[in-house]
Amino acid sequence: MTTGETTNDRTVWTLTGKDALSFLQGLVSNDLRPLEAGPGIVWAALLTPQGKYLADFFVVRRKDGLLLIDIATCLAADTLRRLTMYRLRADVQIVASGLHVLRGLGEPPEDALPDPRHSALGWRAWTATPGAAPGIDWDQIRVEHLIPESGIELVPDESYILEQGFERLHGVDFRKGCYVGQEVTARMKHKTELRKGLSRVIVQGAAPVGSEILSDGRAIGQLYTQSGGRGIAYLRFDKSDASMSAGSATLVLDK
Repeated sequence: MTTGETTNDRTVWTLTGKDALSFLQGLVSNDLRPLEAGPGIVWAALLTPQGKYLADFFVVRRKDGLLLIDIATCLAADTLRRLTMYRLRADVQIVASGLHVLRGLGEPPEDALPDPRHSALGWRAWTATPGAAPGIDWDQIRVEHLIPESGIELVPDESYILEQGFERLHGVDFRKGCYVGQEVTARMKHKTELRKGLSRVIVQGAAPVGSEILSDGRAIGQLYTQSGGRGIAYLRFDKSDASMSAGSATLVLDK
């Protein structure tokens, strides 16, 4: 039986109460209504009223009917406080589940669900016991497919989800109706052309995660996750073909 490897930097909450899904539906960037019908997994973001990213997480309906939120631990405390503030009189309870997040590639176990962002990310499962020690180079996969990560490329109060690829990665639904930050996100989609976003670059040299990217002495972005001589960069598209550097590294677009 496939076991999968433990993901140690995730927190899992259980959601109960008759308003649990409708409560989240009015807050997050993606449509959660498919989870009313049965098992599934949706990746979504919680935004500020100004449309800036606050957190991203998976909302999961397991095959046993349990409703979960799978979120990066670094975002969990602030997100729980915000969800509690929004809850008001809604019948929803959010409590620690004690479950472990497992993920893997290849044949999934029976209780797993496919990662909704990209098929290259394999599957996720939520179990009472941990799995194997981490061994897969997930950073390499993320760099290859330009998949941002909570707390790295995705920066609370700074990032915009369309610049971070949420539409391409199935993290936003433009037909679901209102949610916090929806107006700004829709305007970015329909009325403007994105001038900044994620690009894959070849990295020659060393640069810490978050290093400022310079071109002709001017800041044009930041360098984030790196693996195998390539990295994810957040860049101004009109400047990205120029000579670039970050830290002691030189960068060129990986076309």
